[in-house]
Amino acid sequence: MSTIIEAPRTPRERSSKGRVNWEKWGWIYMRASGVLLIILIFGHLFVNLVLGQGIKAIDFAFVAGKYATPFWQIWDVVMLWLAMIHGSNGMRTIVNDYASNPVVRRILLIALFVAAVVLIVLGTLVVFTFDPCSTLIPADQALSFCPVS
Repeated sequence: MSTIIEAPRTPRERSSKGRVNWEKWGWIYMRASGVLLIILIFGHLFVNLVLGQGIKAIDFAFVAGKYATPFWQIWDVVMLWLAMIHGSNGMRTIVNDYASNPVVRRILLIALFVAAVVLIVLGTLVVFTFDPCSTLIPADQALSFCPVS
């Protein structure tokens, strides 16, 4: 019995019409998010390291000043979300490639999903709830623009 291998560009018949091809959309997401991440990361590094006074200027006050504006909050949250989903999707691909046991694969994928969701939620909360003038900071360590209580 011989097996016929069709030409690589031959359209294939779909047995499940109307289903979403998640692998295709994951592949497209990886390319699009990769390009956006390059722009966001190099913009982040340029503003933080090149335009300023370098690494020695990055401290609590620097971060507080950045997160005082919605632009930098959005910038960092978009970078966080894209990077976490991009990395999780890459790890999902690796798990699917190398975990041959279906139970182990399922456990690893669930753990990966939970870890990604937890880190995204915590990171987003940190960015949007950051308060440099928190009452938890001792008065002698408060920033100059914080009212002393």
